[in-house]
Amino acid sequence: MSVKSSNAKSGRFLLRLPPAMHQALDFAARDAGLSLNEYCVRRLGAGGAAAVGGAPAAALLARGTEILGEALLGVALLGSRVRGDAEPHSDLDVLFAVDAGTVISRDTYRRWDARPSVFGGRPTVDPHFAHLPSVGSPSNLWGEAALEGTVLFERGRLVTEALVRIRRAAAEGRLVRRVSHGQPYWAVG
Repeated sequence: MSVKSSNAKSGRFLLRLPPAMHQALDFAARDAGLSLNEYCVRRLGAGGAAAVGGAPAAALLARGTEILGEALLGVALLGSRVRGDAEPHSDLDVLFAVDAGTVISRDTYRRWDARPSVFGGRPTVDPHFAHLPSVGSPSNLWGEAALEGTVLFERGRLVTEALVRIRRAAAEGRLVRRVSHGQPYWAVG
Protein backbone atom coordinates (compact mmCIF):
# COMPACT_ATOMS: atom_id res chain seq x y z
CA MET A 1 0.00 0.00 0.00
CA SER A 2 1.46 3.33 -1.08
CA VAL A 3 0.73 6.40 0.97
CA LYS A 4 1.27 9.77 -0.65
CA SER A 5 3.49 11.93 1.52
CA SER A 6 2.21 15.38 2.37
CA ASN A 7 5.65 16.59 1.19
CA ALA A 8 5.23 15.16 -2.32
CA LYS A 9 5.48 17.89 -4.96
CA SER A 10 3.53 18.15 -8.20
CA GLY A 11 6.41 19.62 -10.22
CA ARG A 12 4.60 22.93 -10.65
CA PHE A 13 5.06 26.17 -8.75
CA LEU A 14 4.45 29.85 -9.29
CA LEU A 15 7.52 32.08 -9.24
CA ARG A 16 7.34 35.83 -8.84
CA LEU A 17 10.33 37.78 -10.10
CA PRO A 18 11.14 41.32 -11.19
CA PRO A 19 9.82 42.16 -14.69
CA ALA A 20 13.32 43.01 -15.93
CA MET A 21 14.60 39.58 -14.88
CA HIS A 22 11.59 37.93 -16.54
CA GLN A 23 12.47 39.81 -19.73
CA ALA A 24 16.15 38.80 -19.52
CA LEU A 25 15.22 35.14 -19.08
CA ASP A 26 12.79 35.36 -21.98
CA PHE A 27 15.51 36.85 -24.24
CA ALA A 28 17.94 34.10 -23.23
CA ALA A 29 15.34 31.38 -23.81
CA ARG A 30 14.59 32.68 -27.30
CA ASP A 31 18.34 32.86 -28.07
CA ALA A 32 18.69 29.24 -26.95
CA GLY A 33 15.67 28.17 -29.03
CA LEU A 34 13.83 26.94 -25.93
CA SER A 35 10.58 27.70 -24.20
CA LEU A 36 10.94 29.92 -21.15
CA ASN A 37 9.92 27.00 -18.94
CA GLU A 38 12.49 24.61 -20.44
CA TYR A 39 15.22 27.25 -20.30
CA CYS A 40 14.56 27.94 -16.61
CA VAL A 41 14.47 24.23 -15.75
CA ARG A 42 17.83 23.72 -17.47
CA ARG A 43 19.40 26.79 -15.81
CA LEU A 44 18.17 25.74 -12.39
CA GLY A 45 19.43 22.21 -12.98
CA ALA A 46 22.84 23.52 -14.07
CA GLY A 47 23.11 26.10 -11.34
CA GLY A 48 22.42 29.29 -13.29
CA ALA A 49 22.97 32.77 -11.94
CA ALA A 50 21.03 32.07 -8.77
CA ALA A 51 23.37 29.27 -7.72
CA VAL A 52 26.43 31.49 -8.16
CA GLY A 53 25.23 34.41 -6.14
CA GLY A 54 21.65 33.82 -5.06
CA ALA A 55 19.21 36.71 -4.92
CA PRO A 56 21.96 39.37 -5.17
CA ALA A 57 23.10 37.95 -8.52
CA ALA A 58 19.51 37.94 -9.72
CA ALA A 59 19.22 41.59 -8.66
CA LEU A 60 22.31 42.48 -10.71
CA LEU A 61 20.84 40.71 -13.74
CA ALA A 62 17.51 42.49 -13.28
CA ARG A 63 19.21 45.88 -12.94
CA GLY A 64 21.38 45.29 -16.02
CA THR A 65 18.33 44.27 -18.05
CA GLU A 66 16.42 47.30 -16.81
CA ILE A 67 19.17 49.60 -18.13
CA LEU A 68 20.17 47.72 -21.30
CA GLY A 69 17.16 45.60 -22.34
CA GLU A 70 17.93 43.25 -25.23
CA ALA A 71 21.38 44.82 -25.61
CA LEU A 72 22.55 42.97 -22.48
CA LEU A 73 24.62 39.97 -23.60
CA GLY A 74 26.02 38.87 -20.26
CA VAL A 75 26.94 39.65 -16.66
CA ALA A 76 30.20 38.64 -14.99
CA LEU A 77 31.85 39.32 -11.65
CA LEU A 78 35.55 40.10 -11.39
CA GLY A 79 38.05 41.79 -9.12
CA SER A 80 39.06 41.30 -5.51
CA ARG A 81 35.76 39.78 -4.36
CA VAL A 82 36.06 37.01 -6.96
CA ARG A 83 39.78 36.50 -6.25
CA GLY A 84 39.01 36.20 -2.55
CA ASP A 85 41.36 38.99 -1.45
CA ALA A 86 38.79 41.73 -0.88
CA GLU A 87 39.08 44.10 2.04
CA PRO A 88 35.97 45.05 4.04
CA HIS A 89 35.71 48.31 2.07
CA SER A 90 36.27 46.69 -1.38
CA ASP A 91 33.61 47.19 -4.01
CA LEU A 92 32.17 44.50 -6.26
CA ASP A 93 33.22 44.83 -9.92
CA VAL A 94 30.46 43.77 -12.32
CA LEU A 95 30.98 43.53 -16.08
CA PHE A 96 27.86 44.06 -18.18
CA ALA A 97 28.56 42.86 -21.74
CA VAL A 98 26.66 44.97 -24.27
CA ASP A 99 25.97 44.29 -27.95
CA ALA A 100 28.08 46.19 -30.49
CA GLY A 101 25.20 48.29 -31.78
CA THR A 102 24.52 49.90 -28.41
CA VAL A 103 26.23 53.14 -27.46
CA ILE A 104 27.79 53.12 -24.00
CA SER A 105 27.87 56.65 -22.68
CA ARG A 106 27.94 58.57 -19.44
CA ASP A 107 24.14 58.38 -19.56
CA THR A 108 24.39 54.59 -19.20
CA TYR A 109 26.30 55.09 -15.95
CA ARG A 110 23.92 57.86 -14.83
CA ARG A 111 21.03 55.44 -15.17
CA TRP A 112 22.91 53.01 -12.92
CA ASP A 113 23.83 55.77 -10.45
CA ALA A 114 20.20 56.89 -10.20
CA ARG A 115 19.45 53.68 -8.28
CA PRO A 116 22.62 51.75 -7.42
CA SER A 117 22.27 48.03 -6.78
CA VAL A 118 23.25 46.26 -3.60
CA PHE A 119 25.13 42.96 -3.68
CA GLY A 120 25.27 40.83 -0.55
CA GLY A 121 24.13 43.77 1.55
CA ARG A 122 26.86 46.05 0.17
CA PRO A 123 25.88 49.20 -1.72
CA THR A 124 29.29 49.48 -3.40
CA VAL A 125 28.79 47.84 -6.79
CA ASP A 126 31.12 49.16 -9.48
CA PRO A 127 29.48 48.56 -12.88
CA HIS A 128 31.56 48.25 -16.04
CA PHE A 129 29.60 48.40 -19.29
CA ALA A 130 31.60 47.06 -22.24
CA HIS A 131 31.22 45.67 -25.75
CA LEU A 132 32.58 42.20 -26.45
CA PRO A 133 36.36 42.36 -26.87
CA SER A 134 38.18 42.46 -30.16
CA VAL A 135 40.02 39.31 -31.07
CA GLY A 136 43.47 40.93 -31.29
CA SER A 137 43.81 42.94 -28.11
CA PRO A 138 41.23 42.88 -25.31
CA SER A 139 40.87 45.75 -22.89
CA ASN A 140 42.27 45.31 -19.40
CA LEU A 141 38.72 44.77 -18.15
CA TRP A 142 38.18 41.80 -20.46
CA GLY A 143 41.66 40.43 -19.72
CA GLU A 144 40.93 40.47 -16.00
CA ALA A 145 37.51 38.89 -16.56
CA ALA A 146 39.17 36.09 -18.54
CA LEU A 147 41.76 35.55 -15.84
CA GLU A 148 39.48 35.54 -12.82
CA GLY A 149 35.89 36.32 -13.78
CA THR A 150 32.72 34.42 -12.98
CA VAL A 151 29.94 34.54 -15.56
CA LEU A 152 26.54 34.93 -13.88
CA PHE A 153 24.41 35.21 -17.00
CA GLU A 154 24.83 35.24 -20.75
CA ARG A 155 22.68 35.07 -23.85
CA GLY A 156 23.97 32.30 -26.01
CA ARG A 157 27.63 31.67 -25.20
CA LEU A 158 29.07 34.95 -26.46
CA VAL A 159 30.68 36.02 -23.18
CA THR A 160 32.12 32.58 -22.42
CA GLU A 161 33.46 32.27 -25.96
CA ALA A 162 35.12 35.70 -25.71
CA LEU A 163 36.75 34.75 -22.41
CA VAL A 164 37.96 31.45 -23.84
CA ARG A 165 39.56 33.26 -26.83
CA ILE A 166 41.43 35.56 -24.45
CA ARG A 167 42.58 32.67 -22.25
CA ARG A 168 43.74 30.74 -25.33
CA ALA A 169 45.68 33.76 -26.64
CA ALA A 170 47.35 34.14 -23.21
CA ALA A 171 48.18 30.43 -23.04
CA GLU A 172 49.75 30.61 -26.51
CA GLY A 173 51.75 33.72 -25.56
CA ARG A 174 49.92 36.01 -27.99
CA LEU A 175 48.68 38.07 -25.02
CA VAL A 176 50.84 38.84 -22.01
CA ARG A 177 49.75 40.25 -18.67
CA ARG A 178 52.11 42.96 -17.50
CA VAL A 179 52.16 45.39 -14.58
CA SER A 180 53.04 49.07 -14.68
CA HIS A 181 52.99 51.25 -11.56
CA GLY A 182 51.18 48.46 -9.72
CA GLN A 183 48.40 48.22 -12.31
CA PRO A 184 47.98 45.12 -14.50
CA TYR A 185 47.37 45.43 -18.23
CA TRP A 186 47.34 43.12 -21.24
CA ALA A 187 49.64 43.54 -24.24
CA VAL A 188 50.15 41.69 -27.50
CA GLY A 189 53.07 39.30 -26.83
